[in-house]
Amino acid sequence: MELTLLGTGAPGGLPRPDCPCAACAAAVGEEARAATALLVDGTLLLDLTPGAALAAARAGQSLVGVRQVLLSHPQNGPAVEVPAGLPSPGRVPDGRDLTLISGHRVRAVAVDVPGTAYAVTSPDGTRLLYLPPEAAPAGLPEEVEPYDMAVLDVVGRPDALARLRAVGAVTAVTDVLAVHLDHGVPPGAELHRRLAAAGARAVPDGETLLVGEYHAVPDLPRRTLVLGGARSGKSVEAERRLESFPDVVYVATGGTRDGDADWAERVAHHRERRPGSWRTRETCDLVPLLAADGPPLLIDCLALWLTHTMDEAGAWDDGRWADGEARREVRARTSALMEAVRATRRTVVAVSNEVGSGVHPATSSGRRFRDELGRLNTEFAAECEHVLLLVAGQALPLRPH
Repeated sequence: MELTLLGTGAPGGLPRPDCPCAACAAAVGEEARAATALLVDGTLLLDLTPGAALAAARAGQSLVGVRQVLLSHPQNGPAVEVPAGLPSPGRVPDGRDLTLISGHRVRAVAVDVPGTAYAVTSPDGTRLLYLPPEAAPAGLPEEVEPYDMAVLDVVGRPDALARLRAVGAVTAVTDVLAVHLDHGVPPGAELHRRLAAAGARAVPDGETLLVGEYHAVPDLPRRTLVLGGARSGKSVEAERRLESFPDVVYVATGGTRDGDADWAERVAHHRERRPGSWRTRETCDLVPLLAADGPPLLIDCLALWLTHTMDEAGAWDDGRWADGEARREVRARTSALMEAVRATRRTVVAVSNEVGSGVHPATSSGRRFRDELGRLNTEFAAECEHVLLLVAGQALPLRPH
């Protein structure tokens, strides 16, 4: 199956007319996007958008052979003129099948917003799923045959990708394309980095792809460390890296603090931000979790794990640290953690505080914690394929994947 993306932007396009935002300002050249429309094997057009015929010509394609035009969502913008010779656009009722004279089979899939998704099977058996803007599939069965390609609003609805993965509709070999890109996307290269973390990619308007080609699927890192100072956005970044995956285990190493209203508020805020399908484990016993098989782990955070470890080792006491007993206990536990990280088969995203640029601690115990956390971060980073530093909410790759 051959797919030409006549447009990859939101219904209003990107940049939006007369919008001064950073994303619109950066949307030039290949990052400028017309409203999303897909041409399948030159015979099926999914969504008719302004200038579709011209977009097809620029892509080296023609709409002359189109035998069916299907709309995926209400066309709320300006009226779209139907080019001469093109069939009148229509929609297929949810759950219904349509067979084209070309041999393509189209099934309408229900979504959770006004509109319809379309699953297209070509005569050669390759499978494509296309979702409308801001949509996630609704009422999926527990198991779905995998699609070769899924085209959807990855940035706006990462939970849609998580739902598809949960039922097997999207697997490690599914090519996931992000479309309906609006000016809420991060500008420039950050968009592509964020999509790659979700196992997805964006391509320029006019690109023609062969559905089922595996080589273009981003290779997800097994282990990622996200570093940052206080309120740098490191936890949000870590969560974002896994929000398109189902059944994530969120490992909270901070536990509960009786009587600490500020801590309780922070914990509640983190919980509200997480997808409902994620599970939470409040523990500092990380080695068994890393050793076990299972869904991805998000560990937040290593600094609190070290605090707990130093508590149990009595490492805050200058005397116990000086005689080496507490030091050996902390280093032994750190070594065990590193061995578990090195050997794990799970996807792991860990958060930690970057302390090297902070104020010099006034106490010996504070300096001890800073030094041990610096060592822990260094050793953990050495075991990770991907390391990020968050500054003012911006992710700076220290070890690009």
